[in-house]
Amino acid sequence: MTLTLRATALWLAALALPTVAAAGDATRAAFGKLPDGGAVEAVTLRNDHGVTARVITLGASLQSLTLPDRHGKMADVVLGYPAASTYITQPQYFGATVGRFANRIAKGQFTLDGKHYQLPINDGPNSLHGGTKGFDKVLWTITRVSKGPAPSVTLRHVSPDGDQGYPGTLTVDATYTLDDNNQLTIDYRATTDAPTIVNISNHTYWNLGGEGSGSVLDDVLTIPADHFTPVDATLIPTGEFRAVAGTDYDFRQGKPIGRDIRDGKEPQLLQGHGYDMNWVISRHKAAKARLVARVADPHSGRVLSLYSAQPGLQFYSGNFLDGTSVGKSGRIYRQGDAFVLEPQIFPDTPNQPAFGSARLDPGQTYDNRIVYRFSVEGAAH
Repeated sequence: MTLTLRATALWLAALALPTVAAAGDATRAAFGKLPDGGAVEAVTLRNDHGVTARVITLGASLQSLTLPDRHGKMADVVLGYPAASTYITQPQYFGATVGRFANRIAKGQFTLDGKHYQLPINDGPNSLHGGTKGFDKVLWTITRVSKGPAPSVTLRHVSPDGDQGYPGTLTVDATYTLDDNNQLTIDYRATTDAPTIVNISNHTYWNLGGEGSGSVLDDVLTIPADHFTPVDATLIPTGEFRAVAGTDYDFRQGKPIGRDIRDGKEPQLLQGHGYDMNWVISRHKAAKARLVARVADPHSGRVLSLYSAQPGLQFYSGNFLDGTSVGKSGRIYRQGDAFVLEPQIFPDTPNQPAFGSARLDPGQTYDNRIVYRFSVEGAAH
């Protein structure tokens, strides 16, 4: 057979094969500019069921996630702004990657190998989420966009030695992957060239009824934790591991977020203006991701199941949404209009040896895999 005839035969054979469309897609586009002129990009991941996740380079943030309810109606369940600049002018950590150290460090101070470090103070007397310009306020670089059955995007940020007072040059990758099981996975990985501390998590505000739809206090939350870490008046853990049994912090069997949130006898709720503390899933990081929380919205039927190997889970009930933020739907976000679930090590770990270690050395790799599995419950009518 001549080369021409062979090529023709192969072409005809290819025509006879069924066409298989890629199950997922990933598209890259501009997402506006920051007040300083910086250009923000967005990558939208789409699976075969029409579920979409949009990730923006500002803060490696989850800007939107559209999901069906029990009737198949799609809604964006992530709080956020329609314009890139508002993420800077009215910061709320919406959808953001937070670090170098997620959560609070008492007085913004820690000691490593005998050397004292001072971080910016940006939350009362403490340092929160990496300081005044943490990972949420910088432009990350897109290093890879992949299409196919599980479309993904990987973003990178290099935090130089001394950034916000932290030692060592830290290179961080954040990979978002959306699969056909309606599962969104975030993989955080970091390496350093000198000893440092690391605790990276995601700060998405969730409203399973749809962003801008109102309160989440009817949502049923389950946290499989026997203990939590009480906090002082500045929301720094006291060092105690307190049993949840018999307290307003017992979510082991599942209960509406709002059932006990107005309990005026509970000082922890007064200090945090609601729930804003760490639940002890385990005393040490697990070998693999396991269920750390489940939230079910009785109105839409949407369910979020959260998996992580991290020992702690910070649950925040949107207490400081104060009506000054106008979201993507054009509606005002108010107290209790979203919840945040952050798998991480315990707050203030660098100052509390009983909590473990936040240390990362050269040659080691920090990792935090966060898996969000979405489903619906209740039959459509």
